Amino acid sequence: MMQSLLIEKALTADVHEVDVPEPGEGQVRLRVEYVGICGSDLHYYFEGANGAFVVREPLVPGHELSGRVDLDPSGTLAAGTPVTVHPARFGTPRAGIENAPHLWPGGSYLGSASTWPHTQGAASEYLIVEADMVRVLPDDLPVRRAVLAEPLAVALHALGKAGDVAGLEVLVTGSGPIGLMAVAAAVAAGARVTATDVLAGPLERARALGADAVIDVSADAVEPNAYAVVLECSGVPVSISTALKAVRPGGTVVQVGMLPDDPRPVNLAPFISKEVRYLGAFRFHEEIDRAVRLLAETPGIETALTHEFALTDAEEAFATARDSQRSGKVVFAL
Repeated sequence: MMQSLLIEKALTADVHEVDVPEPGEGQVRLRVEYVGICGSDLHYYFEGANGAFVVREPLVPGHELSGRVDLDPSGTLAAGTPVTVHPARFGTPRAGIENAPHLWPGGSYLGSASTWPHTQGAASEYLIVEADMVRVLPDDLPVRRAVLAEPLAVALHALGKAGDVAGLEVLVTGSGPIGLMAVAAAVAAGARVTATDVLAGPLERARALGADAVIDVSADAVEPNAYAVVLECSGVPVSISTALKAVRPGGTVVQVGMLPDDPRPVNLAPFISKEVRYLGAFRFHEEIDRAVRLLAETPGIETALTHEFALTDAEEAFATARDSQRSGKVVFAL
């Protein structure tokens, strides 16, 4: 038997004893050691839904994970091999997006109620994944730090949309966990990075990850027309208006933060008059491999990990992760 964390409805998450799963052909069983709490996990716990995706059966959350191989029936991966996981199973190819499998319809993502049955996630002692989802860690990447591979891959995918940012002024709006990964990715790419937030805690963490400047937008305005690239990581409509105002003429805004699926007011006048490129960024494709390498090369990114909890302390863990003044990335340590 093993322990799994199950979200049954809003504000109800309990640890249950369930059978240890057995891998099938082409699959690997992992012993999970760390699971990050993402914004979608918070929505499932506090609201019982993530946008249109409603929890209709007990859901194991978690798509950010690291651990070790427990059993590989093929014998390719030895037991104990440290790994992280690409959490997507891609769907059906479509013309025009052949090289973007993360956009194909019919796929699934660990810890998601978007499918039926739900795609169970990683907040369990053991997890079965397809072998091609596994990423072996380099010797100089600790398993704990590797739990950041998935959110860092999201940031790298978004940054890649903007192109080469070396030497450019880059603004990151919103310094929550994804914003922090965006700061780290942009700094590693050679950009001069400014980060914004409305709270001191996230701004302190952004500066620790290498931001050249931080702006408390509850007190100070962002300079208009000053940034070649803006990575909008808050998902707040007023921040989108700020991003479009802050980007220089002919610059690029990449929308990383998710927004609710309903109309929200945004000032698009600067988008038109400055001929801004406004691009969406959704999850990632192959960027997790670069994320693994960057994590190995940049130990300081681990400072984004601020809290660890046992699965049995899920209520406290979710509350802490929701408190962005106190916490950066919160993880379950199994």
